[in-house]
Amino acid sequence: MPQSAEKILDHAPLFREPEYRQMLAEKKLNFECPHPERLVTDQREYSKGWEYREKNLAREALVVNPAKACQPLGAVFAAAGFERTMSFVHGSQGCVAYYRSHLSRHFKEPASAVSSSMTEDAAVFGGLKNLVDGLANTYALYDPKMIAVSTTCMAEVIGDDLHGFIENAKSEGAVPPEFDVPFAHTPAFVGSHVDGYDSMVKGILEHFWKGQARTQAAGTINIIPGFDGFCVGNNRELQRLLTLMGVSYTFIQDASDQFDTPSDGEYRMYDGGTTIKALRAALNAEATLSLQHYNSRKTLEYCREVGQATAVFHYPLGINATDAFLMKVSAISGREIPETIRLERGRLVDAMADSQSWLHGKTYAIYGDPDFVYAMARFVMETGGEPRHCLATNGTAAWQAEMTELLASSPFGKQAKVWPGKDLWALRSLLFTEPVDLLIGNSYGKYLERDTGTPLIRLMFPIFDRHHHHRFPLMGYQGGLRLLTTILDTIFDRLDRETMQTAVTDYSYDLTR
Repeated sequence: MPQSAEKILDHAPLFREPEYRQMLAEKKLNFECPHPERLVTDQREYSKGWEYREKNLAREALVVNPAKACQPLGAVFAAAGFERTMSFVHGSQGCVAYYRSHLSRHFKEPASAVSSSMTEDAAVFGGLKNLVDGLANTYALYDPKMIAVSTTCMAEVIGDDLHGFIENAKSEGAVPPEFDVPFAHTPAFVGSHVDGYDSMVKGILEHFWKGQARTQAAGTINIIPGFDGFCVGNNRELQRLLTLMGVSYTFIQDASDQFDTPSDGEYRMYDGGTTIKALRAALNAEATLSLQHYNSRKTLEYCREVGQATAVFHYPLGINATDAFLMKVSAISGREIPETIRLERGRLVDAMADSQSWLHGKTYAIYGDPDFVYAMARFVMETGGEPRHCLATNGTAAWQAEMTELLASSPFGKQAKVWPGKDLWALRSLLFTEPVDLLIGNSYGKYLERDTGTPLIRLMFPIFDRHHHHRFPLMGYQGGLRLLTTILDTIFDRLDRETMQTAVTDYSYDLTR
């Protein structure tokens, strides 16, 4: 074997060595009982056609590679955005390992969360003892200011009552009676991570606001960013813009520092996040603005109940969306949008005009969370591009109606189709039968790129196979410039790959684009 202490190979080149090729070929032949290669090839080709597409899109009982995750993941992410808060998941250890793995692989940072470690006996007799012991251990070992409790499938199927369990835990001395333990029921078998995020943020606000008197502070604003894999760059960019405007604001759930801790010799289990003091004061804000509608439906309803004005945006990305967000902030706060920001807007418009000849008419397939897909389709049309397939596995009929209205508002959206509830295997059929120039989504689209040849632009959570994209903003005018550059680089990279043969495809000596 080629692997030795003197010659260490990464797994990719290692498995290309002759010994491993032979071993894998024998394993396939002797143990996998493969179908004849001709039959496999025929089926693969059949799956690229229109007949298979119709059968694929008609699927109801089977989901293949959905572009979503389960509710508790959203709850764990939400909890990470509050001061010294430990996320406590009432369920099995394996579930929590999945949430931590997803977050840490995307952000390249540790993702802390604990579990009540429910097993078979708890599934039969209930998980009260697990939760009591777990809260006691979490409080003693990790020194949190708050423990945010969510649930998994197991706890929800047997009907464990978090409110009652937490009160019992306090009465037994697991945590002090006055210690903050907000909670949210987040069944993983319905909804998605955006619903889990919404439920947890609402649960935390309700924990601190319920029964409290409200005294409105005119011109103050709460911002709910939503589940966002680019929160590190986005939150900081929006905070910069709001600071330039002189706005009095509070981010409700800010995980930007938690998932971007520095290497300076100090380990930070907790970093940044909305403080408990700020959470209490946020009740008095004049308005709460959400950056993502489908991440905050329950939360905004609760904010309206306590007397706050609310407004919601579909991921403020690009010219028009950033304009709308900043003008709304200006109207509520009474603060003017400064010349500095106006110049940033003009520079983005200039950049889009500079590259118009390369962007106009490009076609796109976009998949991901409902608000992200809406925002990307809107931005693509601003550049003169044409969204053709807009897919959200966790998209609803209401989202489909909103998307249809958006696409009808521009001549660049007239050939687009909206696909709520469909998965990435359905998108594969769409890409084969109605090809596009570019694919936008998360890392799981790389298999569609390999299969269909459609270049993938990674702009959605999770991104596992590239590093540090999340550290740069997509929102705001600076984020729009970053996004514009990313799209153009992908277009030019493909052009370079297609013109590499000297005197055959490379005939223009093109260095100026």
